[in-house]
Amino acid sequence: MRTSLPSSGYSVRRAAWVLGVEASTVHRAIRLGRLPLVRRRGRLVIPANVLVRLLDEPRSGGTS
Repeated sequence: MRTSLPSSGYSVRRAAWVLGVEASTVHRAIRLGRLPLVRRRGRLVIPANVLVRLLDEPRSGGTS
């Protein structure tokens, strides 16, 4: 079964869309070392497995 995530990774713009944040937020996370940026097939991308892990993490800041 094929997943909807590309095996090579996501561009910064697409990763921002998937995460529901602005592209500038993704750029900041990359600059701070919180998101990896790797070269795959000549493109700089954020690995899909990193996005899956982020989407699976529980979000903090909810009501108690």
